[in-house]
Amino acid sequence: MLKTFALAAAALVSAAPALAQRGQPRSMTIVAVPQLPATSNVDTPEGTAVEIGAKFAGLLADDLRSSGEFMPLSAEAMRAYGVPEATAPTYKDWRKRGAGALVAGFIDPKDDGRMAVACYIYNVQSGREVARKGFLIQPGDWRRAAHRCADATFAAFTDRKGYFDTRVAYVAETGPETFRIKRIAIMDWDGSNHAYLTQAATTAVKPVFSPDGETLAFTSYEGRIPQVSIMNIATGQTRLLVPGETTSFSPSFSPDGSRIAFTIAANGNSDIYVANVDGTGVTRLTGTPGVDSSPSFSPDGRQIVFESDRSGDQQLYVMNANGSGVHRISFGPTRYGSPAWSPDGDLIAFTRIGATLQIGVMTPEGRDEKILTNGWQDEGPSWAPSGQTLLFQRTDRAGRSKLLSIPATGGEPVALPTPQDGSDPNWSPVRS
Repeated sequence: MLKTFALAAAALVSAAPALAQRGQPRSMTIVAVPQLPATSNVDTPEGTAVEIGAKFAGLLADDLRSSGEFMPLSAEAMRAYGVPEATAPTYKDWRKRGAGALVAGFIDPKDDGRMAVACYIYNVQSGREVARKGFLIQPGDWRRAAHRCADATFAAFTDRKGYFDTRVAYVAETGPETFRIKRIAIMDWDGSNHAYLTQAATTAVKPVFSPDGETLAFTSYEGRIPQVSIMNIATGQTRLLVPGETTSFSPSFSPDGSRIAFTIAANGNSDIYVANVDGTGVTRLTGTPGVDSSPSFSPDGRQIVFESDRSGDQQLYVMNANGSGVHRISFGPTRYGSPAWSPDGDLIAFTRIGATLQIGVMTPEGRDEKILTNGWQDEGPSWAPSGQTLLFQRTDRAGRSKLLSIPATGGEPVALPTPQDGSDPNWSPVRS
């Protein structure tokens, strides 16, 4: 468990590069991330303190590079420094090396086996400290400390929250195409700390995080019919959202975590319902003949986007959170599904279903549709908490699936490492 220790906060400087408007070209910040020195080079189960300082800097640089907002200096352009310089950098030297930003710090091992990790973030061009973080950790928690330092760097130079100290829940798939074993797995966003949360004997799909990141809702087939289940991630304790034999699926948490929207199939119809997270107060929101599914709340909790075939083809609709004011927003030449409202509310991601499956985005009014991918079968988008990146699954013609991320403005997808095939990804909020 990370514990922040006392380091005085420094004000962000106005000289830090601001976020370009969505869809506009962005310039990358050249950042120096040298190896962290150590006050003493003690041995730990994770290696020596000096080795942890090197791994810390490497992971931090990888995080920043992956965002597309930063370009870390090469190893050849880097240099070593001592603990005193972590708090008093030689700005002139880093400017000569081409850096616009510097992330420095040090490792300070403690007598009880823990270590303090200091992270100082500097604007090299203005010659000022813009942020600092400190963590008192067990040696095995160095990865989380590096992610959190990267988050602080990202926020200082973009005016947006970072997303590196996050996790991804997804469906781990194994076995032949005719008999796939599907279970819920969880990992850090970069693929580390991988763990399985459900057993292989029970099919489980469509995991979604609660807003506090401590709970998962997913669709389980343990009773041979799909039912929404709720799991405490830390304890593994699981319960049905709606007890009994009700067929339910496609859960989605409200932004405050108090309610869950989901689908109930009954009497030949599938409709959107909402319930309190404890399963009480089940309320039906839609009643038009057809299949209504895949609800997603707007970030203010006032509206819900969902997919429906009520018009004859599968399309996207938006309604108020009480079920009123239903209106269609997708009018393209194909079908649309799996909508996901962005964290800042300005876009809805979706799967466009035609000759192939593609990930796209549009405004909540249905305008400015943009297709982002061109794989054989790309589907199931999930937003990063920053609102700038999407996760999705890609299935190839052989039936193998993997997870990829892509900027919401478009670009080249990047694969997330998983130990087996992966589908149905969902990105957690930033951990507290």
